[in-house]
Amino acid sequence: MKSNDMYIFLSNVKFYARHGVGAQERLVGNTFIVDLRLKLDFSKAAETDDLNYTVSYAEVFKVVKAEMKTPSLLLEHVGQRIITHLFREFPTVEAIDLKLSKLNPPMGADIDCAGVEMHCVR
Repeated sequence: MKSNDMYIFLSNVKFYARHGVGAQERLVGNTFIVDLRLKLDFSKAAETDDLNYTVSYAEVFKVVKAEMKTPSLLLEHVGQRIITHLFREFPTVEAIDLKLSKLNPPMGADIDCAGVEMHCVR
């Protein structure tokens, strides 16, 4: 069986990181949430129960964690770094959907979070 719609995902992954335009944001840090979906054909893994035919979500997490540790001014930049690293590390990934949210951003609004969403195709 082969499907065009197969995804590995990480949902609601929380990180404490130091991203933001303001110097205080980079000094104090904040909580960020990453939602990630990677499109790939893992039909052979589904048939064989062999990790070699898919992408390990634990390895995906390691990539995201490494990129979240590097402070940046813009979430757009962090998101692009994550996507670039994932495409480089996992050549079978065809497309990536990424949502990166900053909780309670310092903007004087009653808001849960703000952030970026990206959809990139190899």
